[in-house]
Amino acid sequence: MAKLRILYVSSEVDPFQNTSKIADFVRALPTAMQERGMEIRILVPRFGSINERKNRLHEVVRLSGITIPMGEEEKPLTIKVASIPAAKLQVYFIDNEDYYQRKYVLNDKEGAFYPDNHERAIFFCKGALETVVKLGWAPDIIHCNDWMSSLVPLYISTHYQNHPIYKDSKTIFSPHNSAFDFTFESDDLIEKVKIGDLDEANLGSLAGGNYEAFIKIGAEYADKIVSLENADNSRIQSIIDEYQHKTSQNIADNDLDFFEKTYLEMSGN
Repeated sequence: MAKLRILYVSSEVDPFQNTSKIADFVRALPTAMQERGMEIRILVPRFGSINERKNRLHEVVRLSGITIPMGEEEKPLTIKVASIPAAKLQVYFIDNEDYYQRKYVLNDKEGAFYPDNHERAIFFCKGALETVVKLGWAPDIIHCNDWMSSLVPLYISTHYQNHPIYKDSKTIFSPHNSAFDFTFESDDLIEKVKIGDLDEANLGSLAGGNYEAFIKIGAEYADKIVSLENADNSRIQSIIDEYQHKTSQNIADNDLDFFEKTYLEMSGN
C-alpha cells in the first residue's frame, strides 16, 4: 500500500521560526507521523527573521517561474527548501520580496500590525498550493494550522476541486489562538482572495475582514476541524460550535493515535 501523504501548511515551524505553540506542534506531529510510515511535506512563509545561511535554505530552481494572482497584479513566487536534520523532514518556504523580506513577522518594530498581512496570508495560501502542483505530489490530507493557512480549504473546495493533484485531498483546519485585533478593508480582501473563476458568493464568511473572518472561512470549507486543548478559543467558540458536526474539540497536541486514526479515516484507509 502506498504511503499516506500528509501536507502541513502553517505560519511557522520549529527550528526555523518559533514565536508560538504552533511552531512546536508543526514540528512534533509531522515527525511522529513520519515515524509511523507517512510521507510528509511542510510549507511555511519565508519570513525575514529566518536566517537562510544558518538554516541552509536554498532556492529550488526547478520550481521557479511561478507567478501568483493578487487582484489585478501577478506577484512572483520564489520557493526555497531546507530540512530539519534531526527529523529528516523537508520544509518548503514560500517567498516573495514584497511580502516576506522584512525583519519582523506580523508586527513592525513599534508593534503595529502590518496592514498588508491579509495579502501575505493570501499569497502564502495560493503559493503553497501552486508549489505542491509544481512538485507533482498529491497529498491525501492537508492539515492547515493558524489563520494564515485558513484559505487553503476554500481553494481546495472550489478552484482546485477537480485538479488531478487535489481531487482526492481532504482538509483539516486547526485554529491556534493566534488572534489579532485588526480589520482589513473588506473589498480589497475579497479582490485579493479571488483566483480563477472563484465565485464571490463563496466568500461571504470573509466579509468581516478580521481574525474571526479568517477562522470562519477555514472552518466553513475544511472537511474537518480539530480544536486543540491548549488553545484559548473563547473568541471563536461560536464559530466552532456552528460547525460542531465536523469538529473534534480539546484534542491534546500529543494525541498521536487520534491524528493517525483521523488521517487514515479521512483518506479512506
